[in-house]
Amino acid sequence: VLLGGEPGVGKSTLLLELAKHLTRKVYYLAGEESPAQIKLRARRLGVKELLLLKETRLEPLLTLLEREPPEVLFVDSIQTIEAGGSPGSLVAVREATHAFVRLAKEEGITTLLVGHVTKEGVVAGPKSIEHAVDATLYLETAGVYRVLRSAKNRFGPVGELGVFRMEEKGLVEVQNPSEAFLLERPLGVPGSAIALALAGERALALEVQALAAKTPFPAPRRVVQGLDARRVDMVLAVLERRLGLPLGNLDIYVNLAGGLKVQDPGLDLAVALAVYSAVVGKALPPDLAVLGEVGLLGEVRSVMGLERRLREGERAGFFRILHPGNTKALKEAVEQYLG
Repeated sequence: VLLGGEPGVGKSTLLLELAKHLTRKVYYLAGEESPAQIKLRARRLGVKELLLLKETRLEPLLTLLEREPPEVLFVDSIQTIEAGGSPGSLVAVREATHAFVRLAKEEGITTLLVGHVTKEGVVAGPKSIEHAVDATLYLETAGVYRVLRSAKNRFGPVGELGVFRMEEKGLVEVQNPSEAFLLERPLGVPGSAIALALAGERALALEVQALAAKTPFPAPRRVVQGLDARRVDMVLAVLERRLGLPLGNLDIYVNLAGGLKVQDPGLDLAVALAVYSAVVGKALPPDLAVLGEVGLLGEVRSVMGLERRLREGERAGFFRILHPGNTKALKEAVEQYLG
């Protein structure tokens, strides 16, 4: 398993949390921090037993692991291993990754490799390292929360999402992510729509916010955060062309509240209603949630995971849900609340 994330996001904390719950023989290869630093964190997190390794040269390390193989190996991080080049170089990262993958398969060692990420948010090093591992996970920041997301998984669905909160005792699971992300939602304000989104296999109720302001520039600005900017542009074009909504002299800002990043066509309808609401200055009902893909002809199309989304909407307390399976109700509600 390859685990990537920005500096300070909690990768080492996550490894120690795993070690605390494992009853197997665990080796922790500490290339980033000193044993004293890891000992302090481990004591704070309640880890009672952990075998630390400080060897970062690949050949002596492989000899040690083959002589006394653990059941679980944590490598923190793969960029600190000296293998055929200076640590962190493309050659060193590739050689070290393939060596650990080969060792894991031959000795049956569950291996978790920590990797640095680039400014684009992907694991640094050659792309071949992601092909070599069975799963690639990213630990990211979303507002005050930490999100663990799977980008590759040979043994399960891709895009799975775990939401955690960083506390003094470590990472704590957020039992109800929808409630957490909607906690600070303002009620009765134009430009807000609740979307029932699908992140991997997990349904979430999220707030899409929109703001429309008169532009002082010749070309209006389009600023998008947390959503697919190209899909938002398409939805804005549909609103302008099919509904005659005047957007040519307006700056449009669209944000997925809470800091989460989700690419889901089912968010289209929420984007459309949030922008429409912001432009006309009329708020949507607070107990209304929506889902659906917006087509270029102005139609609302069905999306994957409808039942899961509907169940999450009801669990989150939204008793009126507009979706493509009920086109008549959708049309009536839009006419009633948005004119």
